Amino acid sequence: MVESIHNNEFDQDLLNYLGQFITDHKKSVIEMVLAKRSRHLTVVLEDIFKPHNASAVIRTCDCFGLQDIHIIEKTNQYKVNPFVTRGTSQWIDLHKYYREGTNSVDNCFSWLRENGYRIYGTSPSPSSISIHELQPTEKLALVFCNEHEGISEEVKSKADGLVQIPMLGFTESFNISVSASIFLYDLVKKAEKLNLPDFYLSESEKNTLRMKWYRSLVKNSAIHEKVYLKNISKNQ
Repeated sequence: MVESIHNNEFDQDLLNYLGQFITDHKKSVIEMVLAKRSRHLTVVLEDIFKPHNASAVIRTCDCFGLQDIHIIEKTNQYKVNPFVTRGTSQWIDLHKYYREGTNSVDNCFSWLRENGYRIYGTSPSPSSISIHELQPTEKLALVFCNEHEGISEEVKSKADGLVQIPMLGFTESFNISVSASIFLYDLVKKAEKLNLPDFYLSESEKNTLRMKWYRSLVKNSAIHEKVYLKNISKNQ
């Protein structure tokens, strides 16, 4: 049945079948990336009105091994800018929060807390702790917004805390992609030193991503899967 192609069960034989159409070099790169992929840290983007800013953050998250990005849509709908991401978006899981008649911040924060995250808004507010005080001993979600307005008062009031990068000049903040890069570099390095046991993806999560990425890389993968399933049914 065609509908069984996209079920959530991992099929090693199907993965091997699709792997025939992917170079050994690309498969080795996938394994290298999976070994350092993490959901321990995640980024939340609040109502970004410049798509290239959010797209730059997507590239940053991929560079530091983050798998998930959460996008809170209010007045602005985010669309990937392919000229900025340069294909990065196919490797990252984007979670968008907008449903008419509901609160996007509440929807996002509820999901994060249900999945064990502590939420910090990034803000130069006097009540913010320094980046140097923030430790990745628990799952962390960092909320960013555009550099002109910053995160909303709603996010500030609903986050578990606020955090900032101490500034030494007249400028109050970095742009969003630079800020995200500094935060993630700092937190990933701290996590590596702490040697956290659950920092990287589980084998089950890796298998799910392998299948997703193989399907993304193989041209006409759905057709190949139909052939695979047809051959399976013939041999049963």
